[in-house]
Order: sequence, then structure tokens, then C-alpha cells
Amino acid sequence: MKIFLAGHRGLVGSAILKKLKQKGYKKIITASKSKLNLLNQNSVNNFLKKHKPKFVIVAAARVGGILANSIYGGQFIYENLQIQTNIIHCSYLNKIKNLIFLGSSCIYPKFSKQPIKEDYLLSGKLEETNEPYAVAKIAGIKMCQAYNKQYKTNYKCLMPANSYGPNDNYHLLNSHFFPALIHKAHICKIKNIKNITVWGSGRPFRELIFVDDIAEACIFFMNKKTKDSLINIGTGKDMSIKDYTKFILRKLDLKIKIKFNKSIPDGIYRKLLNVSKAKKYGWKAKTSLDMGFDITYESFIKRFKHLK
Repeated sequence: MKIFLAGHRGLVGSAILKKLKQKGYKKIITASKSKLNLLNQNSVNNFLKKHKPKFVIVAAARVGGILANSIYGGQFIYENLQIQTNIIHCSYLNKIKNLIFLGSSCIYPKFSKQPIKEDYLLSGKLEETNEPYAVAKIAGIKMCQAYNKQYKTNYKCLMPANSYGPNDNYHLLNSHFFPALIHKAHICKIKNIKNITVWGSGRPFRELIFVDDIAEACIFFMNKKTKDSLINIGTGKDMSIKDYTKFILRKLDLKIKIKFNKSIPDGIYRKLLNVSKAKKYGWKAKTSLDMGFDITYESFIKRFKHLK
């Protein structure tokens, strides 16, 4: 089976590519930005027409943390709408019946009941700090569902919790909270800095899932017949950002003070996913936070060995 994987160099995409190869898939189609402009519908259509994949995985997206979302909201909504619309529509045009669209837990309402069921989508107001990104992802879900209904396609939407792992973005301003904390803690360790600054109050809760578990979920649901087109992918467990900070400091054997920069917004207070639907189909996350962190930090050190 020929599989086109869009976004193979990103955090989730690179994990999916690695996992597909491990499981013996040989016909994996990828393309760098220089070879394929996902913002251009003609380019995407011609690419799919030429390569004729049987399955498409949409892991390509413009992503970032609270600051990046608030500064680059226009770019986030435009690029994500363009990328996903082009791939989904061109997949249909080229008679590709099977597709997985990857989204995010931020699609759900700001004050959603916890843990969050798939049915809660569009039942309330979104969190303002990532609204442009969330709106784009919701549009992708609704597009997949509408195409399934009208054109009898089999497009599935997987919504992971906050992902982390090797090949993450560790930028101190534009990344998500967990990789940014790893980067900050590492600097404290190598420079013997006696305090670490955490954005916001540290009180919000977040659910983390190791990126290899998301990759496993993609392959699992790629090969699974489901009645549902929207499925949450998570661990069913969360912690406060303050506790995640303490966890990282403990793993790095750092006894330093935690400071909170409350001038930066907290974002949504909690978004714990209800993963009973995924479990019903036979999938669940396997990687503990301890194990996932060890793999991630080892990868971080290799990648940023120049930091001194």
C-alpha cells in the first residue's frame, strides 16, 4: 500500500515515518517543502495524481505555543486552512478513499466538561489564546466529515493531547510548554542557574502524550474500520504545569527555585481527553512519562550538544 505522509519532518510526522518503517511499510511517499508546496492546491493535486497513494496521513501543520499563537494568529489560520484543505480535497479528486487528519485537543471548548468527549466539539466558546489554530483544525474535521457523508470517503480525524518527544521544537519563545521547560531546565543545569522561570501561574493542567504513541495510533486506526470519524488520542492522565516543572527538575537532579511569570496568560485551565472511544477500538497509550522523558532528553542533548 502506497502511503503519502505530509509533514514527515515535524515532531509527529517524523515519528510516524519511523514507525511505518519499523512495521515494514516500504512504499512511503514524502516530499520536502522545496519539492511540494502544500499551500498550493495545483501542486498538491499534481503530486497526488503522479504518485497515486492509497492512503494519506496529514501531519503537516503550522504549530506553536501560546506566544506564537497570539503573535502569528493570521499565519496559523491561513496556513493550516490551506494545507489541510488542499490535501483533503485533492485526495478526494484523486479518488483516495482513506485519509487520517491529525488535529489537537485545543479544538474543544474552553470550559468543556472534563474529561472531554468527542461529542463536546462546538458546544462552547474556544480558548482565545489559540483560537485561530483551533478554528482551522475544526474546519478540517468538519471537512472530513462532510466528504465522508457526501462522497463516501473514509477520512478519520485523530485528536491527540499535547505531544512531546524527539525532534520537538525547543524554541524558548515559540514552542509548547514542555519542550520549552526542558530547554530552560537544561540551561539552568549547565550554567548553574539557581532559578527557573515558568510562563503563567503554573496552575493549569495539561495532558501529555509521547509522540511514538501518536504514531502507533495513526497506524492502528489506518488499519481499523471505525464507525466514528473523530477519535481522541491521549493518556487519560494530566498534571499541573507546576508539577511538570518539578518533575523535570527532579529528573535533572536540580534543586532550584521555580518562579512564575504571571504577566503571560495561562491559556486554557484544563483539557483532559476522554479516550474511552479509542480504547473501545483496542488502542491505548503505552509510554510512561518517565520513559518518554528519558528518550526525549537524550535526543535533546544530542541535538543541542553545542549548548554550554
